Amino acid sequence: MAIGSLLVIAAYFYHCEAFAVVQGDVLNERPIVGILSQELSLRVHSMFPKENYTSYISASFVKDVEKSGARVVPILIGRDRSYYRNILRKINGVIFPGGVSKFNNTNGYADAAKHIYELAQELNDAGDYFPIFGTCLGFQFLVVLTSGRGPEAIRIKCRSYENLPLNFTQDFRKSRMFHEAPKDIIRILKNKDVTVNSHGFCIVDESLKYHNLTKYWRPTSYSNDEYGVRFIASIEHKRYPFYGVQFHPEKASFDWKSSKHYTHSFVAVRTNRYFVDFFVNECRKSQHFFANAAEENAYLIYNYAPKFTGAMGSSYFQCYMFEPRGNV
Repeated sequence: MAIGSLLVIAAYFYHCEAFAVVQGDVLNERPIVGILSQELSLRVHSMFPKENYTSYISASFVKDVEKSGARVVPILIGRDRSYYRNILRKINGVIFPGGVSKFNNTNGYADAAKHIYELAQELNDAGDYFPIFGTCLGFQFLVVLTSGRGPEAIRIKCRSYENLPLNFTQDFRKSRMFHEAPKDIIRILKNKDVTVNSHGFCIVDESLKYHNLTKYWRPTSYSNDEYGVRFIASIEHKRYPFYGVQFHPEKASFDWKSSKHYTHSFVAVRTNRYFVDFFVNECRKSQHFFANAAEENAYLIYNYAPKFTGAMGSSYFQCYMFEPRGNV
């Protein structure tokens, strides 16, 4: 074989590494993204004392996915593994959203995320391309699930409730997430305060190194918290199409609580679109589908009506609520 051909093949595997390869060049033009629900906080639960809902999804995540050209299926918590296995075979990717959920809650967000993470690994190992995207808490869950340890071993306390730029790694262009990102988007992310941060915990390089996680995860950018702590702002798995960001791309467009000071500039809205656009394009590489239109329609988020929680003081302006406890 010619040396030039060998170099091309080597470069291909360096960039794509070992995760599942998309079969053919046909993309799915009707992608459906699953969004994992999570337990209600006491504050949100108090807004609906009679209904006594078990879980919710912020409508900002739903709208963000729809704006990128995909539809949404809610994934409920508190189910057995067969439920998650069945639903992953029908959809094209999953978002672990940000929010407030304890890692040690049984039959909640943590257990559901673990099922999905392990099942997604199985799919990709079998050559069935299946991506996951984690935002804030969801990003932290991805890394913790890889470690097999509790969050206290991986996360550190920090404080970041502001809009920040990204400090990219030297090789960030070799990442899947940023390999084809437009130059103007990268320039804005580097120089403008456009990523919305709202978190009291961080993951830092030292934790990845101490727990031998650098063989799985590649940080691609960093930000600094209010006390100067350098935390990982974006990351991707080296083997699987799993991605995470510590910030909230959805908030620039869809969450409007004035006391939070989320950026809503045209530049911020346009720049934050990149992340969900990228992920939905990843989902287009999955060829999963529902058996028929009737089954598909029964699963879609359109069967639920969002509630205006912003008027009740929530930082999420609209939320989808699921399953009154008496009906579970």
